[in-house]
Parts: sequence; C-alpha cells; structure tokens
Amino acid sequence: MGTREHEIYDIVGIGFGPSNLSLAIALEEHEANTSERPVRAAFFERQPRFGWHRNMLLPQATMQISFLKDLATFRNPLSRFSFVSYLHESNRLAQFVNNQDFFPTRQEFHQYLEWAEAGVRDRVTYNSEVTEVRLVEAADGVEQHLVIVVKDTVSGAAREVKARNITVSTGLVPRMPDGMERDERVWHSSEFLAKYGQMNPEDLKNVAVVGAGQSAAEITKYLHDMLPQAQVSAILPSYGYSVADDTPFANQVFDADAVDHYYFGTEKTRDAFWRYHKNTNYSVVDDDVIRELFRRSYEEEVAGEQRLHFLNLTRVKEVKRSGGDTRVVLHSLLDGESEQEMDVDALVFATGYSTLDATSLLGDLDKFCLRDEEGRHRVERDYRVVTSGELSCGIYLQGGTEHTHGLTSSLLSNIAVRSGEIVDSVVERRGAGEKV
Repeated sequence: MGTREHEIYDIVGIGFGPSNLSLAIALEEHEANTSERPVRAAFFERQPRFGWHRNMLLPQATMQISFLKDLATFRNPLSRFSFVSYLHESNRLAQFVNNQDFFPTRQEFHQYLEWAEAGVRDRVTYNSEVTEVRLVEAADGVEQHLVIVVKDTVSGAAREVKARNITVSTGLVPRMPDGMERDERVWHSSEFLAKYGQMNPEDLKNVAVVGAGQSAAEITKYLHDMLPQAQVSAILPSYGYSVADDTPFANQVFDADAVDHYYFGTEKTRDAFWRYHKNTNYSVVDDDVIRELFRRSYEEEVAGEQRLHFLNLTRVKEVKRSGGDTRVVLHSLLDGESEQEMDVDALVFATGYSTLDATSLLGDLDKFCLRDEEGRHRVERDYRVVTSGELSCGIYLQGGTEHTHGLTSSLLSNIAVRSGEIVDSVVERRGAGEKV
C-alpha cells in the first residue's frame, strides 16, 4: 500500500489482526454509504502477511462463537464482508447450512478472515513495525497531529506517517509462568504447530501440556491423536477441566448491550460480571472436548494400556536441561509439599496471554493519558483514551479495555460493533469541528 508523505490521515491503525481488519471494513462501508469526505486511513502490520493464531489451527478444532459474530454482521447484516457472503462466494453456503452447526472450524474461519482481508488489502502495509508515536503541536497553520514512525522489517528503513488519530491493536503477548523459558523443547501454545512441525514424531515418546483451558485440552487431544506411541500428560493446576458456560443467558455477557451495562455500571456490577461469568471464556473447555478426553482415558484404563495421564492439582516448579534432555520438576498443590520429576521430549505451556500495554508504544505521548486509581488507562465509551486538554488527537484502543468495557475486549464477539463505534466517533468528532 502506498502512503503519501505529507498527508495527515484521519486515523492510522497499528497492527492488523481481526480487530483492525474489522475497522478497515467499517471504514470501507462508511465510505460507500456516505457523501461526506472519506475517513482517510492507513494500517501497518509488522508480520509479512495476515494471520490469526495460525499455530492453533488444529484439525477439527471449532470456533467458540457463532459464525454470525464475524467481522461485520452485527454492525451491518447486509455487509459484503460477512461470513455468509464468504460462504456464498466460496459456493459452500448450502453445504454449511446442511451441516447444521453454528460453529465453523477454526481453519474455515481463518480462511474467511483471509478472504475479507483481500478486500481491504490496499489499506494495509505489511512488514511494517511502528516503533514510535510522537506529538507535533499546532504551529504556523499546521494543526496538531501525531507522527507515527514506521520501520520496514525487511530493509530496516524508517519513514514517518502523520495522523489525527491512532487505533492500537497490537494483539496479545504469550504468557509463560515465572522462571520458564522457551526453547526447542519447551513451547508456548502460540507457536505449537510450527514447533511440532520441526520435530520428528518418532522422537516424541513423552510429551506434556500445561494448562486447564481450551487450548491446553485441544493440544492434549491433538498429541494423543498424532503420537500413538507416546505418553501424553496433561498437567493441570485445577482438579480437572472446567466446562465453558455457553448457555443462552450466560452468553448475553458478550452482547453489545452488555458493554454499556459494564461501562456505566457500578463497581459491584462489574465485579458481578467477572465473578459470575468468567467461566464463559477464561480457563474453561468446551463440554465435548472434556468428554472426549475423559472417554479416551477411561477406555485406556479398561484396556490396561494407559498412555493419557491427567496430573491434577499440579504445577511445573522447574525445568531442568542437560544436553538434549529436558526434565520437569512437578509440585503438588494437593499437599503443597510433595514433588516428582518426569523426563519429556516436548513441553507445551498453554498458559494464555497478557494484554500488551500501550504505554511503551506511546512513549512521551502517554503523559497526556489519564489513568484510574489502579494505574490503568481511563477509556471513554467509544474506546478513546481519556487525555488531558493539551491533546486533541485521539488514541483508540482495540484491546486492553477489559477494566472499562468488560469481557469482550479481547474477544471476537463484539469487534464488528466496536469498529463501527470507533468510525462513528472519528466522524462525529471531525464533524463537530474538533481537530481530530
């Protein structure tokens, strides 16, 4: 994508995962349905091409949200970027309907995301890492604006882009337990398929998976399928897997209206969201996966050939390496004292992700951003960071807003509506005469 050196964009997107892809689609449709001046936008992504959790596109793994919660439908049911439009163009709509399933495989949904990205590719530049954002004050007829420094990850060359607003969507950071380091035998789930593909399956005689969530259970099932000769151990900090609550009333916490209830609610309201409904998404597993793993374990016990093991109430205390050997020290949470050691050929930590704090990216710009009592960014309902009066430019967050907007902030469920709200915010502030 070409960007013009002297143009001041209305908004520049940092990162191009599903959230900013959805925003690009919302901008595309806004431009098509209005006679107003288009919202000028550009997006920059450090990866060489579009991709979303590629290393967890396991066979038969399904989405945990309905196909209708795509990039556009909840904002615009007539969108040409909907999952239904993708199915129609792929000549699979009838087959998908005949399948009678609300939840497509993760592989198919990723194909949909790639299909949608192709429709807005002119707005994004890949191999482009944003390394700095700084403020240029108004002077000599030039309005206040932001300068975004973009480094080409291939050539190393840097250039500057100007914008009135930025939207930060840099994704999540893989989380490892304290003291644990990744290497050729110790992996995080975010790199699973790539790392597994580098191994000779015959060399994997003992493998272990750490974690009690959906990814941990899916990887355990995958390894049990793919390595019929291997001992497969699931190391669980809990007594077993907990089932995800996907019942209709509980799923209402992911509705667009629930964002308002959370944002404008009291502290007791917000606490109730997390206390009663955290089991809709966090450290939980779909019922069918739990039942399948238990069935396999039981059948092996009956046959007297146990190779699928569940180490409940256990955590990894230490990983010892000696040459090519990897030994795991396990600590029992049952009595808090006993330990055991096991040798593994591969150890997978499916221990989740942390939200990437925008502070380091914003640099000196962060001094204009107001924070709450716990030091977190204050965020307006339209996902714009609350800033002091000296800054008229906007900083929008796509992620990292769980404390203000609730459970959907890091999930796909609400991105279509959220993207529309961000577009509306930029347009309205521009229309109100504010220098955005």
